[in-house]
Amino acid sequence: MKDIFNLKGKYALVVGASSGIGRQMAKALAEQGVNVAVAARRVEKLEELKGELEKLDIKCIAVSCDVSDEESIKSCVATVINDFGRIDILCNNAGIDLFGDFFTYSTENWDKTMDTNIKGMFIMSREVGKIMKEQNSGRIINTASIGGRFASEGNIAYYASKGAVINFTRALAADMAPYNVCVNAIAPGVFDTELTHDTLDTPFGQSSLERTPLKRFGKDGDLDGILIYFASDACSYCTGQTIFVDGGVTMLL
Repeated sequence: MKDIFNLKGKYALVVGASSGIGRQMAKALAEQGVNVAVAARRVEKLEELKGELEKLDIKCIAVSCDVSDEESIKSCVATVINDFGRIDILCNNAGIDLFGDFFTYSTENWDKTMDTNIKGMFIMSREVGKIMKEQNSGRIINTASIGGRFASEGNIAYYASKGAVINFTRALAADMAPYNVCVNAIAPGVFDTELTHDTLDTPFGQSSLERTPLKRFGKDGDLDGILIYFASDACSYCTGQTIFVDGGVTMLL
């Protein structure tokens, strides 16, 4: 019987891998035998992660990348191709979350959020997409959020950007379908990560927990299954989809 989930020997680029969900994704892929290029701004964090992943007997490279800078993205992709020769899996995970009252929310913070959360995803996907087109194969996995389906006060740019990720995923799936590239998104609920940790004990965090049917926050490993599915041959006929991994929050919406 063919192992349709087998990823051993594949090559992945995980963007936003220095912490949180991106770090979890890089580790999950490496545990499946995938050679991983980890990219982010904080190179010292990447080097630490590289050391951990290489213990899994895979090849890992750490690449500096600021997804708000187009030239940095192009340089990152060129470095990965120069070393790996191909990219089978792209995980677009870089993101920021800048809270603020709507009436005083700065245009600078709006632009910074959009540049990181959606514009950078577009440019990275375009540059890697050119490679996957030539390969006539590939998987692109975008990180959305439950914030792409609902919203509340005080976080307008983040919610807008994550809503954009979901529809960007659909549009990109249509553009890449002729080249045997499947494009899907994972929409996590509230996970205990570097980005969210300080909010978990706040009224916002506790109300989020109360709205979660499974009555816990997401933890390391909870995204591994859907990530491996989207990255594998098992996902050969699934594209343009967003799967919510949120403890059941969105089933109540």
